[in-house]
Amino acid sequence: MPSITQEPVSLEAERAELQAVLESRLFARSPALTHLLSYLCEKTFAGETDQIKEYSVALEVFDRRDSFDQDTDSIVRVQANRLRKRLSEYYASEGASHAIRITIPVGQYIPTFKSIADPELPPARAPAGVSGSRWRPSQQHIWVLGGLVILVAVIVAALLTRERSKAPQVIRSSYSQQPAAESPVGLPVGEEVRILAGASRKYVDHAGKLWSPDSYFAGGTAVPSAVQHIWRTQDPIVYRTSRQGDFSYNIPLKPGTYELRLHFAETFYGPENTGAGGEGSRIMTVLANGQTLLHDFDVLADSGGDRTAEVKVFSDLSPAADGQLHLSFSAVKSGSAMLSAIEILPGLHGHIRPVRIVARDVPYYSNDSQWWSPDAYFKGGQLSSSQEPAIGTDDAEFYETERWGHFSYAIPVAPGRYTVTLHFIERHAGEGQDTNAASAADSSVPEKRTFNVFCNGKTILANLNILEQAGENRPLVRKIKGLEPNAQGKLLLEFVPITRYATVTAIEVLPE
Repeated sequence: MPSITQEPVSLEAERAELQAVLESRLFARSPALTHLLSYLCEKTFAGETDQIKEYSVALEVFDRRDSFDQDTDSIVRVQANRLRKRLSEYYASEGASHAIRITIPVGQYIPTFKSIADPELPPARAPAGVSGSRWRPSQQHIWVLGGLVILVAVIVAALLTRERSKAPQVIRSSYSQQPAAESPVGLPVGEEVRILAGASRKYVDHAGKLWSPDSYFAGGTAVPSAVQHIWRTQDPIVYRTSRQGDFSYNIPLKPGTYELRLHFAETFYGPENTGAGGEGSRIMTVLANGQTLLHDFDVLADSGGDRTAEVKVFSDLSPAADGQLHLSFSAVKSGSAMLSAIEILPGLHGHIRPVRIVARDVPYYSNDSQWWSPDAYFKGGQLSSSQEPAIGTDDAEFYETERWGHFSYAIPVAPGRYTVTLHFIERHAGEGQDTNAASAADSSVPEKRTFNVFCNGKTILANLNILEQAGENRPLVRKIKGLEPNAQGKLLLEFVPITRYATVTAIEVLPE
């Protein structure tokens, strides 16, 4: 693997590398990323890194107006993430032999130019008695080496088969340097509808998705909220307005199968809110095309608290004969019905769309062309990133970030059985985390991280020690099958520390 040095790189060399990247095939087909990279580098060359801010990038690169609000428009974060991914692809292909590499550290917009000590593989060492600066193996050597490779592969396969036969049958878990090769399940494509109930302006979320102002409604009242923080979301703006009362939505859709996601957050009732009250203060019924979706639904009770994002997921929905999806919301026993937002996405027959979450604040396209949403449904913990490359994976950038601490994810799903895949990595001495906890024998050596993972209160991973299972800077992948949602329609994944802190890089939920 090429080693990265901190030796100074001349301005001429930096400009030459930038020009090579901009003229490459990968960047030639993406004018937006080319413009962004050129802007960031030119500002750096001019010594104006203090001017590289999200606001200035939005105005000068993406032609946003002076009224640009980074809380409601994530264009810069989304495009910067795409740029990091494109640079990684470039240096894994066209630019693999380059002695200088451009990177955009996660969480920053200032580019760095790093020198690579050995961009090309060193020449093979000649056997004893063979002269010359380069030795080329003979046909006989190739056959011998090939035979050895095949023999090793057969032995490894036999050992793996033996170990798999010992695995538990109820909860299956596997760990390796990279995910097992399986047929990836992609997201269906088609019409997408996102509506902010009670809102008068559009919003672009952390995933780069556009939410439209309130529309297609009848009845009810638009109600704003002054609440700033909403648990289990990076996009509290989605939950700061609502439509309340008895109301309906009649949304035109093309023929097809859709997945419906209804978003709620109780910002009026509860101990921290102005409305006092609590569970039982707001109970409602929700219908879709005359069929009951939610009966005696209590937002506060289902979400586990006020000021908490609550998402309900429904699969296999289609427009009625008139080409519309008819949704009605009505109070049942007390309070008034309410709704924060509506999402209607292309669906899959019989089950929900795959859920893929990566612990970062922007989306990510993995090397297998899967789209991973930015961090969502979490509570507790912190995000951190590392520039130390992961070993044993062809997508090292995927493992650059993590959520660590004592935290949970409440992932909304429809009734059914699910396979959950968890991605982990252990950095050097818990890089970026508090390592005050040390062994009694040597206070300078931090304790090894161990933690438990629970799903709906049941242990699915016990005493997990990433370092022992995978080694330092090597991905660890655990797969758990046969999980079912709780009564609130969630897979509640809790990451509970034993020593130091729990961690996770990404979570994938696939219907079985």
